[in-house]
Amino acid sequence: MNATAHPYTLAPAARGWSHSAVVLPPLGNLDAYISAVNRLPLLTADEERDFAQRLQQHNDLEAAGKLVMSHLRLVVSVSRQYLGYGLPHGDLIQEGNVGLMKAVKRFDPGQGVRLVSYAMHWIKAEIHEYILKNWRMVKVATTKAQRKLFFNLRSMKQGFKADALDADTHRDTLSDHEVDVVARELNVKREEVLEMETRLSGGDVVLDPGPGDDGEDAYGPIAYLADARHEPTAVIESSQRDRLASDGIAQALEQLDDRSRRIVAERWLKVNDDGSGGMTLHELAAEYGVSAERIRQIEVAAMKKMRKSLEAYA
Repeated sequence: MNATAHPYTLAPAARGWSHSAVVLPPLGNLDAYISAVNRLPLLTADEERDFAQRLQQHNDLEAAGKLVMSHLRLVVSVSRQYLGYGLPHGDLIQEGNVGLMKAVKRFDPGQGVRLVSYAMHWIKAEIHEYILKNWRMVKVATTKAQRKLFFNLRSMKQGFKADALDADTHRDTLSDHEVDVVARELNVKREEVLEMETRLSGGDVVLDPGPGDDGEDAYGPIAYLADARHEPTAVIESSQRDRLASDGIAQALEQLDDRSRRIVAERWLKVNDDGSGGMTLHELAAEYGVSAERIRQIEVAAMKKMRKSLEAYA
């Protein structure tokens, strides 16, 4: 998502509203955007309640726009807390704005809570999700406890550093005691704290450095990391084949009657210990008391039905 490319316009139809769009101020110039939203008027409690009721009862998009616009400065303020993750401030603001719009859509004025308090959760949740998806360390946090660790370790380390400066000691890494404190307060294992600290402190590596000062291509990891087996398209195709060979075939077999299912299994899926297959057409014909040609016809019809099921599954 590029915050500098175009104005930020979000169609509520994509977010739960059913009619025209709520248009936010353009993010073309970030400083100008921040200055503009800081000049937008705040709503009184009565105005906020009135607009929220109009949105809730009549799906009034003008009221929704008033609620969103009056809280854009909150998104800017919250987004500043996440600048240390190396992501563009404009992108953080855009994601926070999405969270704000979700909050406005779900806000119930009858609960007696101001929108600013309710929206804080949705804004942070949307920014958190964006950071986890786009930060340089892919899949850095997967469980709820790991996410809490991810977003709290940095600030906790700053607190430990301040204490260390007061004691005239200088350390970039956590001590054993500090690791124990973090693990206990965030309810995670010591090993997870140490791993997350390593990830957060790790630098980025340029895979393809490009031309050097002499005009020649510089040697980088891209030269020795290439592996066709892990090329994304090949991985996806392999994964699809695996699913078709397991879940897809199992689902297709479920569409058949018992006799057809057994015939297909004996003819195509069964492998004996000596490497031989299952029963022949004549053996199946003798068991069911019909001709071999009839067994072949049942097999052809079953395979056709399975093929359609596999195509739908894929």
